[in-house]
Parts: sequence; structure tokens; C-alpha cells
Amino acid sequence: MNSTTSRSSRGAAAPASSSFLDRYFDITGRGSTLGTEIRGGIVTFVTMAYIVILNPIILSTPDVAGTVLDGTAVATSTALTAGVMTILFGLVTRLPFAFAAGLGINAFLAFSVVGQVTWGEAMALVVINGLIIVLLAATGLRKMIFDAVPVQLKLAITVGIGLFIAFIGFVNAGFVTTTGNASPPLDLGVGGSITTISTVMFIVTLFLSGILMALRVKGALLIGLVGGTVISYIVNAIWPTALGLKVTGLQIVALPNFDLVGKIDFGFDWAKVGIVSVVMIVFTLVFSNFFDAMGTMTGLAKESGLANDKGDFPRIKSALIVEGVGAIAGGATSSSSATVFVESGSGIGEGARTGLANVVTGVLFLLAMFFTPLTSIVPGYVAAAALVLVGALMLAQIKNIDLTDFNVLLPVFLTATVMPLTYSIANGIGAGFISWVVVNVFARKAKQVHWLLWVVAAGFVIYFARGPIEALIGA
Repeated sequence: MNSTTSRSSRGAAAPASSSFLDRYFDITGRGSTLGTEIRGGIVTFVTMAYIVILNPIILSTPDVAGTVLDGTAVATSTALTAGVMTILFGLVTRLPFAFAAGLGINAFLAFSVVGQVTWGEAMALVVINGLIIVLLAATGLRKMIFDAVPVQLKLAITVGIGLFIAFIGFVNAGFVTTTGNASPPLDLGVGGSITTISTVMFIVTLFLSGILMALRVKGALLIGLVGGTVISYIVNAIWPTALGLKVTGLQIVALPNFDLVGKIDFGFDWAKVGIVSVVMIVFTLVFSNFFDAMGTMTGLAKESGLANDKGDFPRIKSALIVEGVGAIAGGATSSSSATVFVESGSGIGEGARTGLANVVTGVLFLLAMFFTPLTSIVPGYVAAAALVLVGALMLAQIKNIDLTDFNVLLPVFLTATVMPLTYSIANGIGAGFISWVVVNVFARKAKQVHWLLWVVAAGFVIYFARGPIEALIGA
């Protein structure tokens, strides 16, 4: 069936073109129907709902002051921000791209940033990051910078974050442990063997979710999390000492906990964190937020048939500005930067083509605020399996990188491996950018290196040498 016939048949089934929803979202014009948009919005929510459970677990790391964020409050903030930003994006841009806390950025905050600052200060940095992104988007600089960075480095960052997240999952599950020795520093389980029931349950959840994803079951990751949790509690009932799960006083429904909303702190303790470190943290946040969101939106626009040959799509400037607002909102609610989720592609696959699908998804996220106690039921090793699977999905981007040129291979390799090996997303990005400039310059390809890359690489040189520089300034 050709596209013209398809559109006509869909348009005939759509509500009257004079209806407000149809006119505002251009439902008929994009070859969709009211029912298709509602169905697409529901499917997108189902595939994204796991973030309400997973985000509190990722953000459970104690900060430099030993403070741990309340899990139910993080879950409420996660659902609230996802709901509001998804609806806002749908209304402003009329595009079916849903929002939630970005996995790369929340991992960076939890495992790199809060070792230097408090959670309140970390979220203040996320807000600053959002303000910068809004400014760059409003002036048109964001798209210019995005076009200047080689696509290989953009993809390598996604791959590296995927490996980093997967490594965190393996460690959290006890699948990979430290030996305490210089060599080997890491080992499988305990003494090279899987010795705990919790690690076995991690493996069970990993395969359960993986099989569902391989079968392309809608909401596979969420179903896997629920399935792994149910199996864990069954095992716990049979063998209580193996897992030690709490089985009394469990809640399912409760009023939302808004305690973390507005709990940001711009009063940085400069005696504990240097200005160079803060600048580079903000730079890394902006960089990660910047490219991940633009790459995701471009991919989703192509998938939905809304992008032109250059990858531009309707209301692109508004979309980039609202995405920056998502970072501000995520920081203000202590849920980490909210950004476009690639899982929106599931709703697009169901036929969603307009922002009405976003409104449906957003409303469901707002309703999810009343079910946040469920986040405390999910065992950490079950959530660890989800981290590994998300990492695997992000690793898939490597197929789009041509690694036959060593000028590309080395920077990509360093970007992807330095992140997990040094437990830092910033280190990986820095290693990739510096090596890209150095290798291409000495390979007599200096003219192919955009001047912005020189600036970024120079900034990362300062970042890597910040210890001696701060000591020199202090002296």
C-alpha cells in the first residue's frame, strides 16, 4: 500500500478534521487517528515506566557528606518531572517524544559528581547545565556545535556510557567483585565462582528480561523487573536467610512524596571542591545532555517519518529549548536531568505521530506518582540486571561507527573503555576528544578538526591536570 492511500484511509477513520485536537496536533495530516495516538502513548509509557523504579536505585549513592536521597521521594520526583515535561513537549512541539531522567546523566551524578559535592549542589549544577542548554538552543549555537563534533565521537560516548552502566550493574549484583589485590583487581563472584543466591537471581532476571526483549515483547524491561522481583520474593519465602527480603508492611499505593522538590543548593563549599572541577562537571553535564538528546531526537524524527534529508524536523528550535527546560526541571526536583527517551520509538512503532501521544504518556507518569512505594520492593540485584540490559542497548550504537580508520578507532576505543575502567564518564569523553585532536593533527588531517574540538580538548587537558593546577593556584 502506498503512503498516499494509507494516509487517506487513516484520515477517513480519524475524528472530524474540525475537532480541536485534530487541528492542534495535525493528527489527520500526519496520517494518524485519535485511537492510534492514545495507544501509542500507552505503549511508550509501558516501555519507559521502569525509570520510576530504576532512577531511585541509581541515585541512592551517598554524597560527599554521607547524605542518601529518600527513594520514594526520588521516585515521585522522577514521575512528576517525566509527566510534566512529556506533556509540555507534546503541547509545544506536537512531537511524540517522551521525557524522563536520562540514564547517562544520573549515572554520572551518582558515581562521579556526588563524591565531590552534596546532592543539593549536584542538582544545582544540573539546573545550571539546563540554563546553558536553553541559551545555546535559543541562539542556534546548539545545533551548530552538534554539527561540528564528529558523529563517531557522539556514538562512542553512547557506547562508553553503556559499558559504564553495565559495569555498575555487574558490580552491584556481586557478579563482579574486587579482589583487594594488585592483580587481578577484579574477579567473578567470590573466588571465581557464583556463591550467593542474590547473584543467581540477578542472572535469572537478566535472562528473563533479555529473552523478552529478544522476542520484542512490549514493556520487556518492566516485565523483567517485576518478574525478577516476584521470583525473588518466592525464593525468599522458601529460603528466608538466602535473600533477607522484607515481606511485611509492604505498600503499593501512597500519596506522592514531594520532599525533594526545590531542594537545590547553589552555596558551593569552594574549600572542598575547586572551581576547575565545578566548571568541568558542568561542561560534562552539558556535553552529555547536549549530544544524547539531539541524537535521540534526530533518530526518533527519522523513525516517525517527520525528518527531512538533513535530519531536521518540525519545530526543532522549540524542541531543543524545551529539552533544556527538562534539565532545569530535573535538577529542581532532584530527579536528574529529564531528557528525550529513545523508548519513545515503541509508541512511534505503534503509529504515534503527534504530541497527543505525549499527553497520554505524561498523564500516566503523573498517575504513577501514587505507586512509588513499589520502588522499595525491587531488590538491588534485580535492578542491576536492568542496568546491564540498558548498557547492552547503548552498546548497539557501535554498529554505526566505521572502525577501519585508526584515526577513528583509537579515539572511539579510548572513549568507550576509559569510562568504565576509571569509573568516570567525564574521563572517557576527555580521552576521546584529546586523542581525536592529537591523532588527526599528526596524521596530517588538522584541517578536518573543527576549531571547537580544539577548545574542548584544551578544556579537558586542564580538567585532567586540575590537581596540580589547583595546588599551584593555592600556593
